Amino acid sequence: MTDPVRVLLADDEHLIRGALAALLGLEDDLVVVAEAATGPEALAMARAHRPDVAVLDLQMPGADGVTVATSIREELPACRTMIVTGHGRPGHLKRALAAGVRGFVPKTVSAQRLAELIRTVHAGNRYVDPELAADAIAAGDSPLTAREAEVLECAADG
Repeated sequence: MTDPVRVLLADDEHLIRGALAALLGLEDDLVVVAEAATGPEALAMARAHRPDVAVLDLQMPGADGVTVATSIREELPACRTMIVTGHGRPGHLKRALAAGVRGFVPKTVSAQRLAELIRTVHAGNRYVDPELAADAIAAGDSPLTAREAEVLECAADG
C-alpha cells in the first residue's frame, strides 16, 4: 500500500472544516494533517506539515485562497492546491488558474466527490467544475482589476 495523501484543510467556517476533516478521515488513502481558519494560518500549517494537497477556501480572513495558493506554490512546489468556494465568479477562477491552482470546485460538492478530486489533483491532474468553467468562458475578460472586482463584490454582498 502507498502512503496516504496528506491533506491541509483551510476554511474559516469551523463547522464546514471540521465536518470535511471528519468525512475525509474516513477515507483509507487520505489523512488530514492540518487545519486552518485564516489565510496566514493556512500558509503556516503548510510550511509546518508539508501536505501533498492543500484544500483552500476562496475567501478567508487575512489572505484569500488564491493568495495562499500562490505562496504555497512558491515555497512548497510539491504541494498541489485546490480552491473550494461558494463564490464561483469567473474572475476568481481565472486568478486561481493563473496562480497554478489544480482544482476549483463549489462548496456544493459532496465529501465523497471532494475525496475523489483530491486524489485527481494529487495525481497531477487538473479539475475545474464544468459550470464554473462555462461561466468563466461566457463572461470574457473583465476590464476591472482584481481589487476593483473584490470591492464591487463586497458592495454587492452588502
